[in-house]
Amino acid sequence: MSPGFLPGLDLSRALYTDAVAPLLTTGRRPVPHAAALLGPGSEVLGLDTERSTDHGWGPRLQLFVADPDERVRVLDTLADGLPDRVHGWPTRFAPGDGPPGTWPPDADAPDGRHRVEVLDPGDWFRGRLGFDPRTGVTTADWLAAPAQRLAEVVGGAVFHDDAGELTGARKRLAWYPDDVWRYVLACQWQRVSQEESFPGRCAEAGDHLGARVVAARLVRDLMRLALLLSRRYPPYSKWLGSAFSRLPEAEALTPPLSRGLDADTGALAEACSLLAAWQNRTGLAESLDTGLRPFHDRPWPVLDSARFTRALLERIGDPELVGRPPVGAVDQFVDNTDALTRPEVFRSLRP
Repeated sequence: MSPGFLPGLDLSRALYTDAVAPLLTTGRRPVPHAAALLGPGSEVLGLDTERSTDHGWGPRLQLFVADPDERVRVLDTLADGLPDRVHGWPTRFAPGDGPPGTWPPDADAPDGRHRVEVLDPGDWFRGRLGFDPRTGVTTADWLAAPAQRLAEVVGGAVFHDDAGELTGARKRLAWYPDDVWRYVLACQWQRVSQEESFPGRCAEAGDHLGARVVAARLVRDLMRLALLLSRRYPPYSKWLGSAFSRLPEAEALTPPLSRGLDADTGALAEACSLLAAWQNRTGLAESLDTGLRPFHDRPWPVLDSARFTRALLERIGDPELVGRPPVGAVDQFVDNTDALTRPEVFRSLRP
């Protein structure tokens, strides 16, 4: 029987504090290191539940150790000294048909493996983002980094950091510089502007299914826009709604967005207006009228979202962004899981 559910971040903290840290400080000189739980996994976003325990969930941890010889010695120490369980959960995972990240915890598996990764910090950052933020982050780096990957690096928790490098890198990545933020917001408004009139036209033409398809695209873009306005990296689709629901503004936005899924053009326009007022409050661009208007001489209301794109672009001073077409960061123009999870691909796609 599995022990009671414990949020994954709490379990990982216990793994470090109760089991790993003593091994690195007892009976020998301390090993300089950082310890954290970052990267993929619902627990990193604080969204894991008991359902998460059915595949690969359990005590896991990253140890960042700069010296390669020390990494070897730490691995040997863990192999010999890691206890069988932490808070009742096995610290080793039984091999299964999938990759190690999907193996189930099993204290009795004769060939089980622990999931305390001992890593070079630069290699880990490059493997997640395609660059090492400890040496700086360029405008091109920001635009090439999928928001989900940024969320995975700044989410989770750091349990120990001798040199402070991991903490410093996470602080550097905590949010876009203001001009990059303006550019990404402008491109998100541009996406909305290109389709905000479509649900009404589809419905008028009798294409009610098509109207709902376009409406759903708009709702997704507006939810991502809300997260960007709140200075939170939008996660991938499985967790987008959960992350959005945690915003204080979600209480006002959820009703019109929900109605908008039925191609209610007035509701979609209402959500756009609420988000436009939010942008005005940020001070990132000239404050604009948030009132609704017809789409040319057609009868359904729109915000005319392209106005907000232009206002943001006009305030950008970064020479690498001035005059750049409003295409956006990589996950604003690419929607392919394999592309957005492979640094060698998403780095090559930066605009």
